[in-house]
Amino acid sequence: MPTTARATLQNEDERVRVIRWDFEPQESTGHHLHEHDYVVVPVTDGQTDVITPDGTVTTSQLRAGRSYARPAGGEHEVVNTGTAPLTFIEIELK
Repeated sequence: MPTTARATLQNEDERVRVIRWDFEPQESTGHHLHEHDYVVVPVTDGQTDVITPDGTVTTSQLRAGRSYARPAGGEHEVVNTGTAPLTFIEIELK
């Protein structure tokens, strides 16, 4: 079982929540459900495995500054499967 990555709340108001995630290799967000649409902005390059409740694993290559958006309702765990620390900013749109 991977250890948990560090989540640092950077800003929260009635419209958005901004969280910085810092992962060492093999650290994980833990299983979670996204209740809001969100945008992820990688700060560093890295590789993740996204694991859904049914056990499906999707490997992704993250590139610093190359953001992506996802709708609310996603349920998964994210694991840093790279060999270096990984950081990204998650912006939830309330």
